Amino acid sequence: MSLDQTGPAGGLLRIIQEQFSLDCRGVHGASHWARVRDNGLRLAALTTAKPKVVELFALLHDSRRFTNGYDPQHGTRAALYARSLAGSAFQLEAVDLDLLADACHGHSDGLMSGDITVLTCWDADRLDLGRVGVKPRPERLCTLAARDPSFIEWAYQRSIART
Repeated sequence: MSLDQTGPAGGLLRIIQEQFSLDCRGVHGASHWARVRDNGLRLAALTTAKPKVVELFALLHDSRRFTNGYDPQHGTRAALYARSLAGSAFQLEAVDLDLLADACHGHSDGLMSGDITVLTCWDADRLDLGRVGVKPRPERLCTLAARDPSFIEWAYQRSIART
């Protein structure tokens, strides 16, 4: 799956790809962002999460990684980066920008409580763990929708196929 570079997020996608310090084809690159987006938008339809925040999270959450390995500050850097792009590369109400920043900041901390939009973002990312050889566990997912065994299996199969 590839992300549409001609749609509303196309300009933002180009900006992110141009500054991304890793291989855009790697485990934290564009195909991961696309699967997280798909996971998140499907979940948002079930959780009442804000789709625009979920979509922006998918593009930004790993955008400031410096390594594919241990990089504990990448979420914080992504949150700051999202704030720096707001108003020019994309538009969000202040409350939604706060949600986006919170989701980016905490996405790899294993947290399980918060705003439904933030939780949906985290689940969207966690559901793509198959790309690194890990099957998502329901007890590590935040939302009821993401814990559904059929949803987990659908996401897992996509992530191991890397489509």
